[in-house]
Amino acid sequence: MYPNDGFRELERQECLRRMAKAPVGRIVHTRHALPAVLPVNFGLDSDGAVLLCTSAASELVHAIDGTVVAFEVDEVDASTHSGWSVVVTGEATVVTDPAEHARLTRTGPRSWAPWPDVVFVRVEPELVTGRELVAGHTVRGVDLPT
Repeated sequence: MYPNDGFRELERQECLRRMAKAPVGRIVHTRHALPAVLPVNFGLDSDGAVLLCTSAASELVHAIDGTVVAFEVDEVDASTHSGWSVVVTGEATVVTDPAEHARLTRTGPRSWAPWPDVVFVRVEPELVTGRELVAGHTVRGVDLPT
């Protein structure tokens, strides 16, 4: 059953399952006291942490290390007016442990750009929320297009 606004809240495990199938997400952070959003490829660790792989010289790495960020992933079908969105909020930290870095080099996400000095950033999932809108359903008495 959907509430009156037409969206269904997704449970944490469903959010993580959907995220695992998406190739790109958006990291939301503060840059020069303003909101900034960057598209990035990513992976999920076994504990649900979001993993980014980028260059050690990246401005993003320096901007988010040790700060609370949001990470958003979605899928939209414009033809059916349906889709879902998941947001993970948590602290971002650069992986500095050599053993953990080696593990992520073997099993973690790969950057789409070839960096000689790869670093991994982990976003701990303190808050995971998601919602879905399915086509062909009524919102406040109005039929949504299918």
